[in-house]
Amino acid sequence: MELPLPCPLEAGWELVRTIKLPRTLADGRPLGGFSAAAYQRNEDRLWLLSDAPVGHLVPWGGLAQWLEGQRDTLWPGRRVLLRGGDGQPLPETFDGEGLVIEGRQAWIASEGRRSNDRRARLIQIDLGSGRLQQELPLPQAWRATPGQGLGSNKGPESLTALGPGDLLLAAEAPLAQHQAGDGISLMRRRSGDEIRSAGALDGGDIGRHNGLTELLALPTHKQLLGLRRGFTPPDQWTARLQLFALPEPGGAPVQPIIGWDLLEAGLPPDNWEAIALGPVLSDGRHTLVLASDDNFNPLQSNWIVVLSPRRTTACTD
Repeated sequence: MELPLPCPLEAGWELVRTIKLPRTLADGRPLGGFSAAAYQRNEDRLWLLSDAPVGHLVPWGGLAQWLEGQRDTLWPGRRVLLRGGDGQPLPETFDGEGLVIEGRQAWIASEGRRSNDRRARLIQIDLGSGRLQQELPLPQAWRATPGQGLGSNKGPESLTALGPGDLLLAAEAPLAQHQAGDGISLMRRRSGDEIRSAGALDGGDIGRHNGLTELLALPTHKQLLGLRRGFTPPDQWTARLQLFALPEPGGAPVQPIIGWDLLEAGLPPDNWEAIALGPVLSDGRHTLVLASDDNFNPLQSNWIVVLSPRRTTACTD
């Protein structure tokens, strides 16, 4: 199986296309805050998760057609509000950060603030109605208790699928009970099982505005791409993509195999938070789709970019 990776890895990434999304929908409602993405290849539909005060999903149609030059732009479909089991919109304290779509269901990870009213959550919703189907309890090590658990606004930040019903979650920074050298904690939930520890990734440069913003499992499910965001006030952004082997539970934090500077690849400097496998182009090239979160800040933008791995003539399928 061909992986959506450069060959050799040092060849890096080609920027295929860039688009700045509008800040409002046709009815005037604000558009932005995109913190996660998922692409449905058969439907040619890109879903973006917004962490707006009223959390919602926005589907964008025609991504492959846009990449092939058959359409000038992307267009948003009907947004899906995230709702509780009673049908009411989830409270403003719900801060969606990770997204996995399986058929007509979506798994969403919500970041917490170390309080009962703003707890970290993993929920499943119906993709048609947005209504809550179930909520899975997070493991004890991640729960906010004195001296323990996920930091405030530090996860779960990432969510990816290793297979049907097989979910991998990641924090954004080390847990309160850990040191920086303990790395970024991962948790895994196999279908029908509890959420359990799944090892750790090297934490790298962790700070208030720096951290792991998304994970993407590659098709073999043995490697991960990690998206890392950095910010230095007032307006300096960094964005790196790193390749990891899948960690082992209880093992030392896994070091990145290689990393790529995405700003050098041509991405606009901004708050990059979302990554998904994209369409396969007509010439056979695989793609990645990345989206930025504008934080509803007029100094930032909602970007979508598509990258394709470079392959030299020395590489074969």
